[in-house]
Amino acid sequence: MDELERQKYPIGRFAMPSSVDAALRRTWIDGIAAQPTAFRNAVAGLSDAQLDTPYRDGGWTLRQVAHHLPDSHLHAYCRTKYALTEDHPTVKPYDEAAWSKLPDALLPVAPSLAIFEHVTTRWLVVLRAMREAEFARTWFHPEQGKTFTLDRLLGLYDWHGRHHLAHITALRQRRGW
Repeated sequence: MDELERQKYPIGRFAMPSSVDAALRRTWIDGIAAQPTAFRNAVAGLSDAQLDTPYRDGGWTLRQVAHHLPDSHLHAYCRTKYALTEDHPTVKPYDEAAWSKLPDALLPVAPSLAIFEHVTTRWLVVLRAMREAEFARTWFHPEQGKTFTLDRLLGLYDWHGRHHLAHITALRQRRGW
């Protein structure tokens, strides 16, 4: 793996296991539960100049990453609810890069950290109440042309949070922040 690949995927790319059981789901749910505190800690004490530093050449700034997390997890929360309440719904994709350039991506990170914490709280209530069979419920992503299970979404979003957290912590380590 070259340096650019390491900076893009500091924890590696997501790989869905061939089978998922209740113990793995609990691990993923616990991982998602830990993310808001981990992000708050990861950006604590950073100056505006540091927050406006890209985690890699051509990458998002740490501020954009902090704003991206609640955007993305809000979508995951809604996709979970759609899959639980509709039969194989088609979800609305969104252009993450375009969202990261909207004016709210320039705000201080505190509002996004609060949104991230609160949407995670609500999502966890739903996830922890789900029966095993419900994790097999599906939704369709038209941009990717794929069907996803809620098991896959759960694993992906545990990885997704750790992935972006590593963008912040790796940059802090490289820069000695």
